[in-house]
Amino acid sequence: MVMSGGGQGDPRDDPDTHEDAEVIDASYQNHKGAIFRGGRHSGSNFKRAILDGADLTGADFTKCDFRKASMIGADLMKSAFDGSDFRGADLKKARLNLSNFRNCRLQGADLRGIRGKYAIWQDSDWWNAIIDDDLRKALAKKWPRPQDSSS
Repeated sequence: MVMSGGGQGDPRDDPDTHEDAEVIDASYQNHKGAIFRGGRHSGSNFKRAILDGADLTGADFTKCDFRKASMIGADLMKSAFDGSDFRGADLKKARLNLSNFRNCRLQGADLRGIRGKYAIWQDSDWWNAIIDDDLRKALAKKWPRPQDSSS
């Protein structure tokens, strides 16, 4: 199932213009294995959606709602999720490398078994997520909690 056909170039080239975004309301729906690759879906709603094994690579998902979504084993590499809400989402074994998670809400999100060490986590509350110790150590060095950065 293809949800969007990739456009020309990188979807993050101009993050402030989203007039060509295809806003999706996939809340409470099953999109297991769906292909969202290269799409522009800024402001979309994926609350409680099932996106297990879905392909979300190279796409724009800024300011999207992924609360309590199931994204087990999903491929999120090279995508922009800036300002998105992942509270309570299940991202076990998802591929997150080279993605942007700036200003994301991650409280209660399950990030165990992910590869996200090379993602951008600036101003996101990754410490409130459920994560493996090795990833916690890597993120603490590169993206420390606000009170830890003053020392």
